[in-house]
Order: sequence, then C-alpha cells, then structure tokens
Amino acid sequence: MTKTLAVQYFAILREQRGLSSENLVTVTATPTALYEELRTRHAFTLPANRVRAAINGEFAPSDAELRDGDTVVFIPPVAGG
Repeated sequence: MTKTLAVQYFAILREQRGLSSENLVTVTATPTALYEELRTRHAFTLPANRVRAAINGEFAPSDAELRDGDTVVFIPPVAGG
C-alpha cells in the first residue's frame, strides 16, 4: 500500500541530498526500509545502522510501522569534541 511521507534530513544527509526536506510516495513499511530506498536513490554514504529515525517527533525503532502522512526525520551520528 502506498503512503505519502514528509522526510527531513540533517547534517551530512542534508548535504548529500541537497535538500532539508521532501515529500515522497513510497511502499516501504519501516524507517530502515525507507532509508535504504533513499540511500540507493540519493547515494547516501552512511549505512542504515548508523542513522536514527524519528517518526512524528519521537525516536522510533528501525522496524516501526510507517503510516500515510507520517513525518520521518533521519538523524546521522553527531560529531563533537
């Protein structure tokens, strides 16, 4: 079943995508599957196990169910010192 999602990117993902957000239609069911689809489409360099996802403002497990209208935020690791 297709769903329309709002996706937001931060840090290196925003740089690699060239956008901070986009709306897209997908059939993927989980944040990990969505990230892998986007990784292939946009040549993201980070593997899925290095990226956290939040759905509608709350961190979510990688196998959480995505629903039509969700906002998904992908957050790469934060570097600091």
